Amino acid sequence: MPSRSLPVPDGLDGTRVDAALAKLLGFSRTFAADVAESGGVQLDMRPVGKSDKLVAGAWLQVDWEDKRGPEIVPIPVPDLGIVHDDDEIVVVDKPSGVAAHPSLGWEGPTVVGALAAAGFRIATTGAAERQGVVHRLDVGTSGLMVVAKTERAYTALKRAFKEREVEKVYHTVVQGHPDPLVGTIDAPLGRHPNHSWKFAVVPDGKDSVTHYETLEAFPRASLLEVHLETGRTHQIRVHMAAHKHPCVGDPLYGGDPTLAQRLGLTRQWLHAHELSFAHPATGDWVTFRSEYPADLAHALEILRDQ
Repeated sequence: MPSRSLPVPDGLDGTRVDAALAKLLGFSRTFAADVAESGGVQLDMRPVGKSDKLVAGAWLQVDWEDKRGPEIVPIPVPDLGIVHDDDEIVVVDKPSGVAAHPSLGWEGPTVVGALAAAGFRIATTGAAERQGVVHRLDVGTSGLMVVAKTERAYTALKRAFKEREVEKVYHTVVQGHPDPLVGTIDAPLGRHPNHSWKFAVVPDGKDSVTHYETLEAFPRASLLEVHLETGRTHQIRVHMAAHKHPCVGDPLYGGDPTLAQRLGLTRQWLHAHELSFAHPATGDWVTFRSEYPADLAHALEILRDQ
């Protein structure tokens, strides 16, 4: 069983255990939390939990079991739509309940696993379990993703996403009516200070910009078109919640569960509707669109019939 024993550096005084282990040992926050919760972290010979604070100079003892890294498991996903396929890229229409790529703790289907099961060969640059993945969608978010099939495509698309040269358009239904009806939310995002699995608007977060426009208004909700300048984890969900209009069906960020139940939703009403970028081989500007899946379309019908 691997272990480390060391004094707490002055710079980590007052830091949460899970955050400190991530900095000291290179753990993910999730894995660090798991180690602490299983009793693997002691401070001056006393067990501490993931949210306890470290004290400078105290003796830190960490014992853990190595987990096997995430692997690509070829699992067919019949609902995964192939919107476009050529020698360089494949554009998929991802259903809800499918992760972009394998990760520790996720045992369900993934986009890369579904592509492998369907016989697609994709780029190998980057971590093995993320082959070809240049951007991600949350498990509960449906819609368009582009996956690189060659090294050239991977490099070009990765740069395009980093330089904000990709147009990403989402549709979402939020609670209430945003005021103004058209606006921009410019607020930095980072890890939630109290919940390692959530994100929040925080002063020292990463630059995050969301543009929204109201397409339709209903008695208790609004359908918005959202353009992202940045692509932070949970960006739309966190920004809309911070704006007091959480995504319908998103209890993690304040969505009303009774409204979601009435609409038949078991996930957030959020869909990656349109994706545009310069094709990595030709440089031509290409645009792909995805229609609403059945569960989101059904919820919209109920709202319109109110």
